[in-house]
Amino acid sequence: MTGEFLGTFVMVFFGVGVVQAAVISGAQVGLWQVAAVWAVGVTLGIYTAASLSGAHINPAITLVVAVYDGFPWRRVPCYWFAQVAGAATAAIVLFTLYADAIVYFEQQHGLVRGEPGSQLSAMVFGEYFPNPAVFGTTEEAFRIAGLRTGFLAEMVGTAMLAFIVSVVTHGRNYARPKSAGAAVAIGVGVAAIISVLAPLSQAGLNPARDFGPRLIAYFAGWGDIAIPGPQGGWLLVYILAPLLGALIGGGIYRVVARELPLSED
Repeated sequence: MTGEFLGTFVMVFFGVGVVQAAVISGAQVGLWQVAAVWAVGVTLGIYTAASLSGAHINPAITLVVAVYDGFPWRRVPCYWFAQVAGAATAAIVLFTLYADAIVYFEQQHGLVRGEPGSQLSAMVFGEYFPNPAVFGTTEEAFRIAGLRTGFLAEMVGTAMLAFIVSVVTHGRNYARPKSAGAAVAIGVGVAAIISVLAPLSQAGLNPARDFGPRLIAYFAGWGDIAIPGPQGGWLLVYILAPLLGALIGGGIYRVVARELPLSED
């Protein structure tokens, strides 16, 4: 549990932190810079947790290894709790650092925390569909990416993530990188997925990454804008879709891997 808590904390501190810096202060230029820092956060989170817990740092990946690889089911709730707790703790630290800056941002944009439109500031914690920073917060924006699009984006994105994780870690892939290289490859994969899907759903890809910070936003004054969100569907899009997508992506690779020989190491 300690590894999952620390690894998820590190990942969310850098990943959610760069979103806060980008949205609140304009510190980053363009989506790729945000995605690149997410790659660093994921990589460092994996390094942090790998020797302690296997570095799932994502409930969807824990589910994949429990369903397909014999990871003990009795440990799944503990891993999920540690992952959510690590993400929430990182969000508390970030909120403490950025609290005054967020208030200033809200004043500059005429936002009332917890009222419609305030997802433009709440998005620095949990995710929204469509991305408020890209398409805005109006009814017209909701028609660009509604519940169906949000669900598909998170399901497909997490399927791709689980596939990539499987490719670089599965024992039957003799061309997989060593452990240090696998962490970098997964981080780069996350950055690439974010670059494609973040305009639609902010590319959560991780129920803990979403729920932990979203819970902090709920209690920090965003209320219903945080949970269940302006379009509803938070549970479906950011919890269930990633879990389902991970099972699909991880399952596809394991079907393919049956045709591969066992590697010598």
